[in-house]
Amino acid sequence: MRERSTASSKPHDEQHSLLQHDGESAVSKLLSPDAEWDRDQLGDVLHWLRQALGLLCGIVWGLIPLVGSVWLLVFMLVSTLLVYTYYAFLLKVDQDEFGGHGALLQEGMFASVTLFLLAWILVYSLVHF
Repeated sequence: MRERSTASSKPHDEQHSLLQHDGESAVSKLLSPDAEWDRDQLGDVLHWLRQALGLLCGIVWGLIPLVGSVWLLVFMLVSTLLVYTYYAFLLKVDQDEFGGHGALLQEGMFASVTLFLLAWILVYSLVHF
């Protein structure tokens, strides 16, 4: 019984270390080029960055109203450029340590496109019909 409680507290400790690393706040780590990243942490950050962008763009595209497949391509381009700018110029990570540009650029892409389309269609339908 005691081992179970010890094992269940371990993920909590790991999660706490993600939120605070040597006195750094989570936000300062997200913006610091000197922060150390492992593959899972950087993947999670890029994934959730894309999700937030997908939701925001889907709502804006639906409100404006933009229609047509070209706007889906515009979203994918904006999303890819934002993720690339974030990890290459702001964080200055060595992409080869994380599987190369391809692995980093596709992180969270499918889920963000799905969320973007859902938000875009839903907002457009609710506002304009």
